Amino acid sequence: MKECFKCGEVKDIDCFYKHKQMPDGHLNKCKECTKKDVLKHRLENIDRIREYDRNRGNRQNKEYVAEYRAKYPNKYKAHMIVQNAIRSGKLFKEPCEICGIKETINAHHNDYLKPLNIRWLCSAHHHQWHTENGEARNGK
Repeated sequence: MKECFKCGEVKDIDCFYKHKQMPDGHLNKCKECTKKDVLKHRLENIDRIREYDRNRGNRQNKEYVAEYRAKYPNKYKAHMIVQNAIRSGKLFKEPCEICGIKETINAHHNDYLKPLNIRWLCSAHHHQWHTENGEARNGK
């Protein structure tokens, strides 16, 4: 049991996030209070945080990108062909074929050697497909 310094409630240790630098290995503020503080900070600084998120993006360092391209040439080539087709107007993003959502759409390849033979899936269904089926064919 541990007392939250923010709300003063005594709660089970599982109600506190782990934190290696604390004497007992857990933060002194409960998860609920931490979530409230994070939300409050985000709302108060939303423009700055959105700008940070946009600038950060999903950029990888050059070494990682070079290693990825060398390790998965078929996958990389298929992704580039799809991106170029979208940019040139030969291919258009469609809603997720499972749920119909139009946001966070991914071009999914069942076989990377057939780069324009794709299925449009939202991020959740794309992740679910790979969880159930593993890597697509010819991923290397």
